[in-house]
Amino acid sequence: MNYKLHLSKSLFLSQETILLENEYFKVSCFKYTSGVEALRLSNSKGYLVVLPYYGQMIWDAVFEGHNLCMKNMFNEPKLGSSIIDTYGCFSFHSGLLCNGCPSPEDNHPLHGEFPCAQMDNCWLEISDNKISVISQYEYVKGFGHHYLSKPSVVLYQDSSLFNINLSVTNLSSVKMPLQYMCHMNYCYEEGASFEQNIPEDIIELRESIPAHVIPTPKWLDFNNSLKKSKSTLTKLTQSELYDPEIVFFMDNLSKYQDKLVYRMISPKGHIYRTEFSSDQFNYATRWVLYNADQQVAAFVLPATCRPEGFKAAQKNNSLIFLNPYETKEFSVLTGIED
Repeated sequence: MNYKLHLSKSLFLSQETILLENEYFKVSCFKYTSGVEALRLSNSKGYLVVLPYYGQMIWDAVFEGHNLCMKNMFNEPKLGSSIIDTYGCFSFHSGLLCNGCPSPEDNHPLHGEFPCAQMDNCWLEISDNKISVISQYEYVKGFGHHYLSKPSVVLYQDSSLFNINLSVTNLSSVKMPLQYMCHMNYCYEEGASFEQNIPEDIIELRESIPAHVIPTPKWLDFNNSLKKSKSTLTKLTQSELYDPEIVFFMDNLSKYQDKLVYRMISPKGHIYRTEFSSDQFNYATRWVLYNADQQVAAFVLPATCRPEGFKAAQKNNSLIFLNPYETKEFSVLTGIED
């Protein structure tokens, strides 16, 4: 039997409160001191902390005793208008009208308008073997674009894998550009290795340097050595060289697989896993950064294009469009391999 529970902001108090509980799941709600509302979804394997009204970010993800989230400088989510105002989450939705690092010719914020969007409403859907939190957001501008988006997170019974989903419908009478990346900021583990079911030689080092990257001589030398050797950084063994960030691109994935499976194999014995469809996400990015403040091994970021801004996607014909009243669905399965 399925149930739906509509949520109100008045339920979210500074003291964590249980909303529902059965033998498989527990859901509680609370409010951070910053004023951001949060839901904790727990099963026998661990828990997720979802921000249902704030871009539906996943703030924390802990399974099998392992924290999946990058090391960061934020002890709680902070209200802001850009993702850099609160860059401490496990995942966020990057896009949707524009995506990635803006070039000098772009005028959009880093990772677009959606990451910190204030959701209009949210609810829980509960069945025997899964629980979902679903939010809804209507974007509308006079003389501009108009869309309805429904991000959702699905936690399963006795599983440390979970789904991050998003649907978007163009509500306007003209076609709408769409750029989307499911941005998962996985933890950095020294000695971890990467594997994926695509040819190694299609993994390409990013050669452009975005505005937020300030290269050092050591970093430039390392990048040049990666370029010359065509190395794809299959193992995390030189953390001192990953500052600033090291980024790889994987393009036109539908040429190689319908179902993409990426793994980061921990030296501690467990495996982080991400799966998605190349029909939904034809591009992917790998992002590695290590310094005293931030440590991240985003072993795969599924996307509809490279995260180099709107103009770049327009120039290389990777920008996609939604026709009037058309809906597009995206789904990523991720977590620790069961």
